[in-house]
Amino acid sequence: MANPGSPNAGGFIPQSLPSPAPTTSTVGSVSGLPHPRSHALRPGSAKEDQVRNWVSERLAHMTRRYLKKQGEAPPDSDDLMGYTSMGEMCKDIEDVINIVWKSGTPSLQVPFLLNIASEFNTWLSGFPPSPTATFAILHKLDHCFASLLSGEDIETHEPLPGFENGLRAGMSRTDMVRCRSLVEQGRVVIVDVMSKQPEADEEGGAAQEEEQVDDEETSGPGGPGRSGRGFWDDEEEGLYMDVARVYENTLVKLGDTLGDLGLGNVQMSAD
Repeated sequence: MANPGSPNAGGFIPQSLPSPAPTTSTVGSVSGLPHPRSHALRPGSAKEDQVRNWVSERLAHMTRRYLKKQGEAPPDSDDLMGYTSMGEMCKDIEDVINIVWKSGTPSLQVPFLLNIASEFNTWLSGFPPSPTATFAILHKLDHCFASLLSGEDIETHEPLPGFENGLRAGMSRTDMVRCRSLVEQGRVVIVDVMSKQPEADEEGGAAQEEEQVDDEETSGPGGPGRSGRGFWDDEEEGLYMDVARVYENTLVKLGDTLGDLGLGNVQMSAD
């Protein structure tokens, strides 16, 4: 079997792990996802194995870098660099999502995207908020899940590869239940994360000086620290809207199949 990073690996896998994913996007798409290949990869084929192996290896590498950042990496990872920011990690996550989506193969897309969503919920909590990068990933995942639940791209209404014989090629009912749990968890996690102080490199040095931390601990809702509300203080209205829209398309599609779920009430407390 060819190496996952070889030039013959299906024509869309990066040459090596650090290589960026293709950037060609669906015409008119606001999700930034690449256009999927015209036909799903044949089950059990070398190309399907190459994609599966590459994605699995990449996700394992990302997990190791995250654990390294948290000081929990295995002893044999001395030469591995931990992630320095959520924005840096999101670039790697985007590469993997793009490859999975470009594969046009539901049997790969469904399990891998569910795993990415699960890991993303965990990874988010390990960094200060990085809204631009974070909401971009969440939007991609929302687009992917909602499209897989529909059998067509939710923006262009173009039929997805692998759904020629109906929606049974997509998520099973078990997958849908898991997806619902993950997206609901993600909506709770994002509120908690956005309540922290933002990353200085993305938000123009918005992180507070040490002496200002004392203000946050002593001032009330109207004081300088605003009770440690974090990023809500600076761009509250926009963030409320972004948080309220997290996985909104997926929840609507899941509601159509599993019952009326609604978008739920996302609690964005100042406490």
